[in-house]
Amino acid sequence: WGNHDQPRCVSRFGFDRPEYRALSAKMLAACLYFMKGTPYIYQGDELGMTNNGGFRQLSDYRDLESINWFHAYTRAGLTTEAEMFAALGARSRDHARTPMQWSGEKNAGFSEGTPWIRVNPDYFKINAADEENAIDSVLHFYRSLIALRKENPALVYGDVIPVTASPKGLLCYFRRMDGQRFYVELNLTGKTVQHVNTGMRGTLLYSNYTTRREGAVMRPYEANLYQD
Repeated sequence: WGNHDQPRCVSRFGFDRPEYRALSAKMLAACLYFMKGTPYIYQGDELGMTNNGGFRQLSDYRDLESINWFHAYTRAGLTTEAEMFAALGARSRDHARTPMQWSGEKNAGFSEGTPWIRVNPDYFKINAADEENAIDSVLHFYRSLIALRKENPALVYGDVIPVTASPKGLLCYFRRMDGQRFYVELNLTGKTVQHVNTGMRGTLLYSNYTTRREGAVMRPYEANLYQD
C-alpha cells in the first residue's frame, strides 16, 4: 500500500487522521496479509508512514512525472497552481520515496548529510525507534501478522470466499483450506458500520483494537480475524 508508483495509501484515501492513523494502517496491513498472494512491505509501511506534509513547493518534488504533470496542466489552463499542489500533495509517488524514519534524531536518523528528498516532518512522532518500544505499534502489528501467516497456511494458500452481502464500507471474506476456516472483516471507513452476521461462531484470533466491541457495529477502521 505504498510502492514506487503510488503515494502512501494511509494518506491517499484519507486514513491518516491523527486519531485513526495507527488503527487504519493496521487495518490496511490486515487487509493485505489476510488475502491470498504474496504480501510485500515497502519502506515505511510497517510504521504507518504518511504522505510528506513538508512538500509545499514544486522544488520539493523529484519525480519528473509529477513535475511535468504540474507544468502541463497549469500552462494549458486546465487547473490552477493551488489545485495542482493539492493534487500532488495527495497523489505524487514521491511521497513513498521519502527517507526511512528510523528515529527522532536529525533527518529521522537516515543521514547526517542532506537527503536527496525532503524528510517527512512528522518523523518526530512516527519512527522505528519509538515503535520498537511500543507494544501496540504498527511495527509490532506487522510482525505478528507475518508470524500468523507462517503458522496458518490457509491464510496463504486457502480459497477466498467473499461475503457479497457486506454493507457499503465493509470488506468481509472467508479463507478456507483442509478443514480450516477463517473469517476476515474489515471496516474501510472512519465511521461505525453494522457488522455482517454470517452465523459463524468462531474464536476471535486477531484484531487491531485492544478492546472488544460492544453491540452489532464495527468501529472505525476495525479489522478482525476469526477462526472456526
